[in-house]
Order: sequence, then structure tokens, then C-alpha cells
Amino acid sequence: MRLGLVFIATLLGCATPALAHFQELLPSTDLVGPAAPEVTLDLTFTHPMARGPVMEMKRPQRFGVVTEAGDTDLLTTLTEAPRDGKTAWTAPYRPAGPGDYIFYVEPQLYWEEAEQKSIIHYAKVVVDAYDAGEGWDRLIGLPVEIEPLTRPYGLWTGNVFSGLVRKDGKPVPFATVEVEWVNDGSLTPPADAFVTQVVKADGNGVFTYALPRSGWWGFAALVDGDTPLNGPDGKPHDVELGGLLWVKATDMK
Repeated sequence: MRLGLVFIATLLGCATPALAHFQELLPSTDLVGPAAPEVTLDLTFTHPMARGPVMEMKRPQRFGVVTEAGDTDLLTTLTEAPRDGKTAWTAPYRPAGPGDYIFYVEPQLYWEEAEQKSIIHYAKVVVDAYDAGEGWDRLIGLPVEIEPLTRPYGLWTGNVFSGLVRKDGKPVPFATVEVEWVNDGSLTPPADAFVTQVVKADGNGVFTYALPRSGWWGFAALVDGDTPLNGPDGKPHDVELGGLLWVKATDMK
């Protein structure tokens, strides 16, 4: 009887799936040109495919853009843009000229009560200005980072995207990469397994994924932090580090 109750309780506990956390860093366009010379970047900590819930996002530790000229701090350009009653952020940016602009964010530590661990997700996205087509594979040097092996813009729906997972600059063999689509409300996943796709990198840290639908896709390479950090209870807890890269797929029409 006791085993039966435990089994039922386990089933009930699994009725509500754990949702993958994604640090969104989404530009209004991934291709800047004469018709759209400025880009707006939205920063939200959320669950993209499930369309929420949105989580509280404190002002980031770092927010900037890397170009051929170097690293530019954009932290002061951020303004609050609440979503679903939670703090999110937005920032405008006008590229000075042709080039590939790699925007990145380092958020503050987020405590996940349900998993009893801290989360830090470093996110980046590449915007091409005036068809430059160069510099998209430039590394920022984040603690965990996806190096794109496929150009991360100008992608058709159905293209295969490849990336290399790095931690402290070194490839991470067999790294876990979670993948989610930013749901615009037009899709209801048929089962929980379709919400977050999961792929593993190979022995060289390389992963691939075919983009089945137009829109923004997030790739989150997840690794364990080297040192536990104190939680709200003052005790050391595990840390999840994520390196995120956002790409957009476009339908052929």
C-alpha cells in the first residue's frame, strides 16, 4: 500500500513539468539596412515555447555589443519594460556602419527555488548591418559561450544550424543543449516533450539542429558551475551556467 501511494504521488508530482529557463535577447531585426537603420533589443527571462511564466530580471551585470572595433558598454541604454508584471528590459541601438554586431548580456544571479540552485545564463545574438557578412563568429569570451559554426542570420526555415559549446574558451564534449522556439501563440505543443528540444554535442563540443519553423530559436548550452554559491538560506548550492545564442529562421516565399 505504501509503495502504491508513493507511485501515485510521483505521478502527480510529474503532472506539472519543469520548464526550461531561457534568457531572451531578441532584436527587432537581425538584418539592419537603409529601410531599418535601428534595432531594438528586448531582454526577458522566461520560458519561450510555453509563453511564460516570465521571471523577475534584475538590472544586468553587463550588457554590450562587440564589433571589429571592440567591446562597447550599453548598460546605460537599458530601460525597464515590464512583462506580465515582472521586470524586463529594452534598449535601442543604431549601428554606426557596416559590420556584424554581437550583442550580449550577463544577468544577475537568479535563485531557482524549485530546483534549489542558482542560475546564470549568458546570452548573445548577432545582427548584421548593411550586408557586411563578416565577424559573426567572433567570440566574446563569456564563461560559457556558443561559437556559431553556421552563420547565425540569413537562415531559411529548414536550415541546419551548428555550434560549438565552449567553457572558459575550451570545447565541452557531450554538452547538453536545450532548444526552444519563441512561441507567437500560433502553436500548442502536442505533449510536454515537444516544449524543450534537447540535443547533445559530440566529443568535440559540436551540436547541430534543423530549424523546423520560422521565428526566433534559442540554443542554451548548460554546464555546471565550478564553485557552489550561497542561496537565500545562506548554504552553498549548485550553480547552473548557460551559454545562449539566438537565431532567426525565415520562410521561403
